[in-house]
Amino acid sequence: MNEPGSASGLRARPIGVFDSGIGGLTVVRQLLSALPEESIVYFGDTARVPYGTKSPETVTRFTREAAQFLIRRNIKALIVACNSASAVALPALQRDQELPVMGVIQPGAKAAARATRRKRVGVLGTPATIGSGAYEAALAALDPGIEVKGRACPLFVPLAEEGWIDGPVPEEVARVYLQPLLEWGADTLVLGCTHYPLLKETLQKVAGPEVTLVDTAIETVSEVRALLAARDLLASSGAPPSHEFFVSDVPAQFRAVGERFLGQAIETLRRVDQDDLPWYER
Repeated sequence: MNEPGSASGLRARPIGVFDSGIGGLTVVRQLLSALPEESIVYFGDTARVPYGTKSPETVTRFTREAAQFLIRRNIKALIVACNSASAVALPALQRDQELPVMGVIQPGAKAAARATRRKRVGVLGTPATIGSGAYEAALAALDPGIEVKGRACPLFVPLAEEGWIDGPVPEEVARVYLQPLLEWGADTLVLGCTHYPLLKETLQKVAGPEVTLVDTAIETVSEVRALLAARDLLASSGAPPSHEFFVSDVPAQFRAVGERFLGQAIETLRRVDQDDLPWYER
C-alpha cells in the first residue's frame, strides 16, 4: 500500500487540469495519449464561463478558487488549460503553490520559436487572449527578433462545440481569419485556444503545407511529462489510473460536447455541490 507522503504515494496522485469550460479537454486528450498511466482530475468552471470577458482581477480570483478545489483532491501537479487564465493568473498561482503549475502559453511560445523559419509567427486566439499580448511577450522573451501578429478568431469556438470542424463553412471561416496572417508572411501559427485543435485539419488545409501549426495542448503535455520526470513524479506502472471530471454547472451538455473533445466516453462526471466550492466559504 502506498503511503500518501511516500515517493510512490506522490507518484500515484492525479494530475489536476483546470479550464473555464470545456476546451481544456483537448489537453486531457493529449494526457491520456502521452501519459496513459496517469490519473486525472478535471474541473470545468462552466457556471462562470467565459473568463475572457472578465477583468484580470476576477479571472485571477476564479482561477485561484478552481485551483484550491483541485488541490483538495490531492493532486501532484496542476495544468491551467485555459489561455485567458494562463495569461493573467499563472504567476499568482505559481507563487501560491509548491506543487508544479503549468500553463499553456509558454509551451506554445517555445514550440513556435523553434518552428519559425522566417521569424514571423501568427497567433490565433480568442479576443481576450489576443488582447492580453501574452504570446507576444512570451515570444519576445525567447527571441526578440521574432515578429508576432495576433488574430482573434471568435467563431472557431462555436464551430468546435457544434462539431462543425470540416467542410465548406469552417473552411471559409478559416480562410477569412487566416488570410491576413498568410499574406503578412507567417510561417508558423499558434493555436492559442484549447478549442482550436479540433479544427486543426481544416486550418492546415487552408494554411497550406509550408505553414507549421503549433498545438499548445501537445506542447503543454510534453512539458508536463518532462517536469514530472525531473521531479520523479511520473506514475509507476501497475495500478490502473482513474479519471474524474467535475463541472460547476450543466453536466449533461458538458458530456455531450466533451466526449467529442476528449475522443472517448466520459465515465465519471459530476456537478460540484455548491457547498464544496471554495468561493462559498468566504
